[in-house]
Amino acid sequence: MDHRPPRPLRLPAPLGLAAVVLVCVTFLGSAVVASAATPGTKLWAKRYDGPANGSDWAESLAVSPDGTKVFVTGRSWGSTSRYDYRTLAYRASTGVELWTKRYDGGGEKRSDYAESLAVSPDGTKVFVTGRSAGSTSYDYATLAYAASTGAKLWTKRYDGDKRSDYAHSLAVSPDGTKVFVTGESSKDYATLAYRASTGVELWAKRYDGPGNYYDDAYSLAVSPDGTKVFVTGTSWGSTSPDYATLAYDVSTGAKLWTKRYDDYPGNYYEAAYSLAVSPDGTKVFVTGESGGSTGPNDYATLAYDASTGAKLWTKRYEGPGNGDDNAYSLAVSPDGTKVFVTGTSWGSTSPDYATLAYRASTGAKLWTRRYDGGGEKRSDYAESLAVSPDGTKVFVTGLSWGSTGPDYATLAYDVSTGAKLWAKRYDGPGNGYDAAYSLAVSPDGTKVFVTGESGGSTSTDHATLAYTA
Repeated sequence: MDHRPPRPLRLPAPLGLAAVVLVCVTFLGSAVVASAATPGTKLWAKRYDGPANGSDWAESLAVSPDGTKVFVTGRSWGSTSRYDYRTLAYRASTGVELWTKRYDGGGEKRSDYAESLAVSPDGTKVFVTGRSAGSTSYDYATLAYAASTGAKLWTKRYDGDKRSDYAHSLAVSPDGTKVFVTGESSKDYATLAYRASTGVELWAKRYDGPGNYYDDAYSLAVSPDGTKVFVTGTSWGSTSPDYATLAYDVSTGAKLWTKRYDDYPGNYYEAAYSLAVSPDGTKVFVTGESGGSTGPNDYATLAYDASTGAKLWTKRYEGPGNGDDNAYSLAVSPDGTKVFVTGTSWGSTSPDYATLAYRASTGAKLWTRRYDGGGEKRSDYAESLAVSPDGTKVFVTGLSWGSTGPDYATLAYDVSTGAKLWAKRYDGPGNGYDAAYSLAVSPDGTKVFVTGESGGSTSTDHATLAYTA
């Protein structure tokens, strides 16, 4: 699961009058089921407002392997504690809430922020990680829940050296025996492996870049054969931050290779936010933001040989506005032939979604699509991307300013041509600030699920939606 850095888009927004859009639906209990299977039809929308009726937002979403459940995690204002982890399970077909669990690390008047979630391959466990206030500082806090009931199976905390530790990304090994977590610990990458059944720590590895300053890992993935773990993020070099991508041996944590990327050496900011592995396990793809030759950041997407770390290709994208371009999410087609990247890219007057397709073997650009929600001189930020299991569609979600303010905006593109198949927006009942941060597709490819934060009548809530794919 990817982690974006602190976003410039999460700003206070006034809550206005609720806007209600009527659609043709039939009702089944408390669920809303679409009367037609037209692609992009909203199947259901579920909101969660914590016990304190305060600010709640979801960061990560995943679907069970059998497609029956959707799991969401994020942060929620507690009645006595400030922010806690909040993890929920929904029935994928109807949106009925199955269970909900909170986690308060116990740090007095400090907050807990869940950032990443994954499901075990057999669908029996849900794993969550993030940062949690301890007695003296923030720690990694990783939890395992029973997927069917939400019963907590184990909790593990990591405190690198009694200073702040922030876990950003989590993944499970293909055989389901191990859980891997990465993030930033006292300004170093810190990557850990746990036994999935018990939470026993198997190994912990740290990485301090050559600048001996600030290093933060944002994304982690496991090779399909389960032998390697790959991590990427931003790491201070001799003069400025660079991409730094590492490979570890799954069994021992031994470092297999390290590769850094700085296309224009100097005082430019480079940060990789998303990483994925090809289905055959031979390539690793990384994307993020990289200082360009003229100053503003560009998308920079790279391919590495998974065995050796040898760089196979590098591609940069600069939007038409010659402003900042920041890629936040990357995915590979199921057949391994294409790589898709999305993020925010400066247009003629404001940032837009910009989604690109590359040939995985060579990096040749296949197509580019931009999306401007239409809010005058306002911004659109694509945050998450996924490919349908049959490899025919690419889905993107994020935040897009409309006529009244920011909304969720979710789009589907044709994989081969980039043709836009549908675009759907969601404006919460508060007609206020709505931003989607995570997206997943059901295993059968029939549904797309989106989650994030959405302005309610009095506060910001989790809001999770299902669409027909």
